[in-house]
Amino acid sequence: MSTKIVIAGGFGAGKTTLVGSVSEIPAVTTEAVMTEASVDYDDTSATPLKTTTTVAMDFGRITVDRQLIMYMFGTPGQARFWFMWDDLVRGAVGAVVVVDCRRLAESFDAVDYFETNRRIPYIVALNRFDGRLDFTAEQVREALEIGEDVPIVDFDARDRSSGGMVLKTLLRYALSTNAAAQPVG
Repeated sequence: MSTKIVIAGGFGAGKTTLVGSVSEIPAVTTEAVMTEASVDYDDTSATPLKTTTTVAMDFGRITVDRQLIMYMFGTPGQARFWFMWDDLVRGAVGAVVVVDCRRLAESFDAVDYFETNRRIPYIVALNRFDGRLDFTAEQVREALEIGEDVPIVDFDARDRSSGGMVLKTLLRYALSTNAAAQPVG
């Protein structure tokens, strides 16, 4: 049996890194070099070493056990590519919203997308940049106006076991909600 999940979030939050760290196959990415044209759109002040960006999607696969294979689809983070989100989310059983606590404002739109589209359960994963978080889970919940029922976990997108814990949390949450049984789209 296979299932589809979506890895979403703001620009530079760690979506591509998460997919790549947990995928058992080489992740398929649509990374493109950032050009001068993106200067007016992409704020790289908190991520000065970032030179590429996802322009369509990321894809990875992980075998959870002999009966379940999970396909991961990472969304692009910039607003100019959001028109693809509806297609990427269609058929997903759940989503992870990756949050960079250094730039909470970059997460508002992703959280809003899943809050508005309540047919798909989502969790919030706070990515530890430089091994730390700038806010607690409860501070992020309040700032992003995330419901009490939505799990918030912290993790390191570069670490396979940490990313795996995020995916397990999502699967448990999706299985425990009635919304997981409703098709999206």
